[in-house]
Formats: sequence, C-alpha cells, structure tokens
Amino acid sequence: MFYQFYEMNHAAMAPFRMLAELSLLAYRNPLNPLSHTVIGRSVAAGLEVFERSTRRYGKPAFNLPQTVVNGQSVPVVEKIVWSKPFCNLLHFQRILPPGHAPDPKILVVAPMSGHYATLLRGTVEALLPSADVYITDWIDARMVPVSEGSFDFNDYVDYVIEMIHHLGERTNVIAVCQPSVPVLAAVALMEADNDPLAPASMTLMGGPIDTRINPTAVNELAKSKSLDWFRDNVVMPVPWPQPGFMRQVYPGFLQLSGFMSMNLDRHMIAQKDFFWHLVKNDGEPAEKHRDFYDEYLAVMDLTAEFYLQTVDLVFMRHALPKGEMMHRGKRVDTSAIRRVALLTVEGENDDISGVGQTHAAQTICTNIPEAMRMHYMQPDVGHYGVFNGSRFRREIAPRIVAFAREHSKTEAKTGIQQVIQGGKSA
Repeated sequence: MFYQFYEMNHAAMAPFRMLAELSLLAYRNPLNPLSHTVIGRSVAAGLEVFERSTRRYGKPAFNLPQTVVNGQSVPVVEKIVWSKPFCNLLHFQRILPPGHAPDPKILVVAPMSGHYATLLRGTVEALLPSADVYITDWIDARMVPVSEGSFDFNDYVDYVIEMIHHLGERTNVIAVCQPSVPVLAAVALMEADNDPLAPASMTLMGGPIDTRINPTAVNELAKSKSLDWFRDNVVMPVPWPQPGFMRQVYPGFLQLSGFMSMNLDRHMIAQKDFFWHLVKNDGEPAEKHRDFYDEYLAVMDLTAEFYLQTVDLVFMRHALPKGEMMHRGKRVDTSAIRRVALLTVEGENDDISGVGQTHAAQTICTNIPEAMRMHYMQPDVGHYGVFNGSRFRREIAPRIVAFAREHSKTEAKTGIQQVIQGGKSA
C-alpha cells in the first residue's frame, strides 16, 4: 500500500503544484513591478522551491549533439542498436571526417540502482572525443508489463554478454558502481567458455566487488537486516495505471530517500543556497543547481527479483569474492580470466563503495598477467567524482581511454599472430 499512498500523495499535490507554477509566472513577469523587488523575487524563489520539491522528475535526455575530435567539432547521433524488454543499447555515433583512425570501442554499463543511465552523461561526454561509445539504457521496471516476464541477476549477466557479442571483437567494457559485479561475472563466464568475443579490457569503477573491505553505511545496512526484511519492507507492486501494474519492484523513490538521508544536511544547505541565489538573481549557480537535481531526483524502479538477488549475493553472502557465485548452475570462476585486461578505479572519499572494495577484483582475478592490470585511486573525490566532474575529465577519463587503446591494440596483434600460427600449423 505504501507505493499507492505515494502515488495518491503526488496526485493530491498536483493542484497546489499547478497553482505554484501559475503564480511563479506572475511573479517573474517583467511587467509585474513586484518582480523587480526583493519581496517579489523571494516569493518567486519560494514558489519554485515548492514546485521542484513536489514534482516527479522524468527521464532526462542525454542531449549530446556534438563533440570535439582533434580540435574539430563533429556531430553525434544517438541511436538504439540493440534492444530487450529491460534495456536498450545506445550508440553515440560520431560523424567523423574521412581518414580518421579507429578509436577504442567502449561499452559503458550504467548502474541499475535507481537512477537512469543519463546520470553518466558526463562520463559519456568525457569519453566521446577519444572513443566510440555505447551505453546501457536500462528501462524503468514500472514501465515494463508483467507479460514481459521477470528480470533477475542472471538475466543482467546474460544481457551484458549479449551486448558484448553484438558489439563484436575488441570491445572495452566499463562498469560504473553496481554493475562491476555482474560485468566481472559475465567476463569470467566468457573466458571460461573460451569465447572469442571476450572483451579486450574491462574497467571497474567504484564497484562493490568485496563489501567486506572498508564497509560503508550502505554495506552495514544490508548486513543488519535479513533478506526477508527487505522483501517485506521495500518490495512493492507497481500501482495502476502504470504499464507495469502489479509487477513487484523496489521503487526508485525509496532508493533516492536512502541516498539523500546519508547526506541530508548537504541537500538541505543546497536548497537554502538555491533559494538565496534566486532572490539575489544569481543565475549561474541557480542553473547548476537545477541541472544537478533534475538528474539526481529522476529515479526508476528495479525489479524485485534483481534487487533482492543483488542484496543477497553482493552485500550479504559476498558470493563473487568467495568463489561461490553461480550463474544458471555454473560456478563463476574469476581465475578463468586470462586474456582480458583489468583496470580498477576508486575514489579516496567514496562513501558508497569503500576504498579497497573495487581493488579486490585485482586479487580474485589471479591469472591476468601483470602487464594487463592496473589500479588507480583518485585523491579527493567521493563516489560521484569517480565517474563525473572535473577530476574525472582531467585525471580518470584519459587513463581509461589510454588503457583501452593499449589493450585493444594488444588484442588485435594477438589475434593476427594466432591466425598466422594457425596457418603455419595447417
């Protein structure tokens, strides 16, 4: 009933929100003398804060129509190149000048943890000048009819493998936060099967590979409750009239509430500062606040089966680092990874995935040669700074691209050598 109550509350606020929007237009009209006074701007600021605090934020757009390649502006076309009920694979196709040398092909696996893939807009934007970028665009579970079936952790791993197969040879995979575990599992399964399309490299960023290391508040919460508690308290059916009516989900608004409560004072101060920027007619910081919270407050639901399996496997049983993870009856063996280069990235002040949790991948992938592995810890950044912001653009993104470029070439040479050796032996 809690989800239904949330929907009813949102509907009940609609008339007041509409009144606030109409009043805001009046108080911001330049023909209204009050709009040029402190009192008028204060009323308008209060109305906007109220409207933004009570609205539902829809899925944002990537809005990346162009990028700069070798100092030249080139158009970017966003298109869906692969699709399943719970995910679309987007390609940011750059219209490059003739003769441009091939750039690394990068698949960015966005987290399915409550926010849309557009949370990684800055990640994609930073990679586009030097890479051919694809990203997983996960579908809000409340928008997927029950008739489309379930989606669990095993399905997530299967989706990753299918997308890598779709992209073909010399794909470089980047997993941001939550998908680090299923991506590592997918690569291990591909390597165990001697899959010729196993990626050239994988980059794991701020991911919960082993949450026993430096546990954070998120990790402690998962350990303090039973799986039945999560099933009984945070899993709810999608209310009518959504397309996914009666699908069992973990609602995005609950995930958002959890994230915001971890830094509630910071969000309250941000709201207060936003109000005063509006009163002072200080446009630039106010616009930055809108841009950030338009993204941050846009949330999506997760299927209950995927959410509960993730809590159980990753945060309670630590199945992957303990070598106990199973995928459709087959054990996930990370020691099978031999040909895929590994880059792990962490943030010094990460309060979601503690320092060392992502680096654990270097420990459990025992058979990757030293020349094909690298770890980088970015000073002075939290979780968000691992994949976005100025330090990401300046320090982290160039390392990712260089790593992908180096090992894509290495794989290409290895493939040629294998063909030559095969011809000689024949």
